[in-house]
Amino acid sequence: MAGSSPTASSDPDWEGVRLHVVTGKGGTGKTTVAAALAIALAAQGRRTLLIEVEGRQGIAELFGIAALPYEERRVATVTPAQLGLPGRRHGEVHALAIDTELALLEYLEMFYKLGRAGKALQKVGFVDFATTIAPGVRDVLLTGKACEAARRKGQDGTLVYDAVVMDAPPTGRITRFLNVNSEVAGLARIGPIHSQAQAVMRVLRSPETTVHFVTLLEEMPVQETVDGIADLREAKLPVGGVLVNMVRPPVLDAAAVEAVHGDHREEVALALGEAGLGGRSRKPETVRAHVEPLLGPLLEQAREHAERVELEREQRADLQQLKLPTYELPLLGEGVDLAGLYRLAGELKRQGAA
Repeated sequence: MAGSSPTASSDPDWEGVRLHVVTGKGGTGKTTVAAALAIALAAQGRRTLLIEVEGRQGIAELFGIAALPYEERRVATVTPAQLGLPGRRHGEVHALAIDTELALLEYLEMFYKLGRAGKALQKVGFVDFATTIAPGVRDVLLTGKACEAARRKGQDGTLVYDAVVMDAPPTGRITRFLNVNSEVAGLARIGPIHSQAQAVMRVLRSPETTVHFVTLLEEMPVQETVDGIADLREAKLPVGGVLVNMVRPPVLDAAAVEAVHGDHREEVALALGEAGLGGRSRKPETVRAHVEPLLGPLLEQAREHAERVELEREQRADLQQLKLPTYELPLLGEGVDLAGLYRLAGELKRQGAA
């Protein structure tokens, strides 16, 4: 767990952001983007740790491995070539799925030396009871584990990980989750829990931590992102970038969108005929007979596409008002497998997000 180590600004080993917290509205692909970011950060010989705190085993599913235990395990070796980048040095991605119950027992052993008594507490359900009535304690354990990993050093005195990526709770809970000092203030004003919360907050509010928001170009996710960023800023917690996921390329150019919205049915019918949809015949009435059944459905789909493009333009404008670095990841039509995960990581690397 994180101790009372100095803040990043006074740490001679600190070299920039080491703890990347990733949040986003449910359904935006938060876990996928967090995993892609961990891979991107591992490029060029670096070592990253990807942490899951919600107990869903989403990381294991993405990497196609068995459920992760409560211990750090290597899940990927990353070469620049896999990301479409030059270079030869390979990096590593390690992963950890934090078990709240085991984390609390670890904490109790560390600060109170409970030994077998801790196991007894586990058997009678005390751990579940404690973290249910005092969720702030659970959040201290989860964030504390990430902060400790970000600052951990090996026997040679160097940092064990170059970066730690936390797949954090959704946007609606992120400020409360990270602002652990205020969450435990009413529970413990002195003692180890209070000291632990303060130590965690020193790391979370330092320049070595940043919080990224994953969103889609849709009204609700964008609004949650805007609100979440405002909440973090009010709590004086560091905001990183906005990661726009599942971006679809526009199929129609500006002229085509205008034609769809206007009364250009005849021109569209003529264009379809010239494209060969009217068969081999050049007679206008024959071409019209072939094209007419297709015209209505095609125009309707084109209108829907044009409306989506306009909506996405409005959402991009709202995100630009945040004045934060913004990165866009493509929609992978075939779904996200391991190859897709590396593709997304390559995009993040090329755009400067990692």
